[in-house]
Amino acid sequence: MNVQFTARHFKAHDGLKHYALQQVSTLKKYYDGIVKGDIILRYERPKDSVKIAEINLAVHGTKLVAIERSENFYKSIDNAVEKLERQLLKYKGKRRGL
Repeated sequence: MNVQFTARHFKAHDGLKHYALQQVSTLKKYYDGIVKGDIILRYERPKDSVKIAEINLAVHGTKLVAIERSENFYKSIDNAVEKLERQLLKYKGKRRGL
């Protein structure tokens, strides 16, 4: 799986980048047909410090998207990965039903 990391309007430190890539790579155990992944981290408002993690996965035939907002990038990444786990399991179940 090819994963691309993007931090919009700020420079992400290596620990955050490594954590995000590691969390997304764990999604392979739910479905091994993931072709590509995109991780996008950004701020919604610099004043309120709302942090957004958007993870896009390209699987065979469709695209799965999870967007999460919280006060912490690590929490946003964890919540987005959990959301994608559920989406992958549902997608996998539909594919097996065909």
